[in-house]
Amino acid sequence: MKKIIRSSEITPESVFMMKRRNLLKLLGAGTAGLMVSPSVSAGLFSWFSGDDKPGVPEIILKDLSYTKPEKYQSDLVLTPEDKVTGYNNFYEFGLNKSDPAENAHTLKTDEWTLTVEGEVNRPLVLNADEIRHKFQAEERIYRMRCVEAWSMVIPWVGFPLRDLLLSAEPNSKAKYVAFETVYAPEQMPGQKSRFTGGGLQYPYIEGLRLDEALHPLTLMATGVYGKELPKQNGAPVRLVVPWKYGFKGIKSIVKIRLTESEPPTTWNLSAPREYGFYANVNPQVDHPRWSQATERFIGSGGLGRTTRQPTLLFNGYAEDVAELYKGMDLRRYF
Repeated sequence: MKKIIRSSEITPESVFMMKRRNLLKLLGAGTAGLMVSPSVSAGLFSWFSGDDKPGVPEIILKDLSYTKPEKYQSDLVLTPEDKVTGYNNFYEFGLNKSDPAENAHTLKTDEWTLTVEGEVNRPLVLNADEIRHKFQAEERIYRMRCVEAWSMVIPWVGFPLRDLLLSAEPNSKAKYVAFETVYAPEQMPGQKSRFTGGGLQYPYIEGLRLDEALHPLTLMATGVYGKELPKQNGAPVRLVVPWKYGFKGIKSIVKIRLTESEPPTTWNLSAPREYGFYANVNPQVDHPRWSQATERFIGSGGLGRTTRQPTLLFNGYAEDVAELYKGMDLRRYF
């Protein structure tokens, strides 16, 4: 008898096309017994060797002026700068971890504008210079946890999102904040090709509750390691929410809209059973393809010297943010 496959059983296109996520599942799930042939190892793991990094075009990034508030400094071991800028997800430039560093030089950021609109009394339009200089910049050392079970520690430079939002004067209807990445398919090959961009709908969109967006930890990053933000990391401005999984950190933002209802988000639209709106780091709530109990910390050295460590609730920021979710079922609102 021919079996009928229900639509709910069909793997979403974006999930099917994520070849590199299947690799990261193997790398991140603690499969110590995984055997890899020398030829495959050279192709998959060479980036971690320290001798064969992705080819990043030579771009001179300006040093930034910023303060270093003591409360946001840390004695955590930092992820080396070349790995922060050379190993990341930015599907607009390809699915492999090295693709953003190799391809993002095509993005034009000089004539940038960021709009703040929606349920506000004072809509704003900021140019690239205002984004970098209108608000006091400060360095903040944050943990970063990817849903793929790897993590970094990164010294961001930026300003609190609350400073930007409060200057726009949210009105009484504002309950959520929606974010949108620039749409420039001629500059971003992943937006132009469904294969290159993982089958996602573009432009990339994200969202937060207003109280999450106004939390002091929530950062609009304009730099990293004391310099302007590289294009592959989301120049000229990106979101950093350290207690949430990395995909919430939307890059190259051009629009912020305050709304009365919960906004749609890219990964939730693509695979709603796998990616919730909240995306809080939680070692007790696994992703269907990655255990979240532990993580592979990317520090100095090669693949064999990465550190497997326990994942912390809210990525170690529970003392600061747990009150935001008091009374909520974190398994339901994942």
